[in-house]
Amino acid sequence: MSNLKLQECHLKTIDEVCDSYKNDPGDLIKILHKAQTAFGYLPESVQREIAKRLKISVAKVYGVVTFYSFFTMTPKGKHAISVCMGTACYVRGAEKVVDEFKEHLKIKVGGVTEDGKFSLDCLRCVGACGLAPVVLIGEKVYGRVEPSQVKEILDSYTD
Repeated sequence: MSNLKLQECHLKTIDEVCDSYKNDPGDLIKILHKAQTAFGYLPESVQREIAKRLKISVAKVYGVVTFYSFFTMTPKGKHAISVCMGTACYVRGAEKVVDEFKEHLKIKVGGVTEDGKFSLDCLRCVGACGLAPVVLIGEKVYGRVEPSQVKEILDSYTD
């Protein structure tokens, strides 16, 4: 598990997030969501501090983080790529699209490029079966993606 050495500014962020929900353990998912937005991921050190602030076990926090696929314990790239592998997408060639991303980015699924620009993951279903296969990059949805389009899609992220 990737970890983050918590500095005073990190602790302040966690305090603000927890305080915004009155340190209520019933709002754990909302707190984790907000913390992940702030840090980009939920390393062990952040989970431990949230557990401490909410007066709940680290195991409970870890259980929620690992149960919901939205949460991640590893850093993501600036542009997080997610390829849907639901039935419709898989049948329509999502696996070949993933292979093309892996080849162009030189990373495996779950990895991040050396420059931190891209990360690659697969999802179970994004609910856009009519557009299969579907690729998400950040909030942008690409539908009916063919392997031949992958390079052009990546090239459009020139920042």
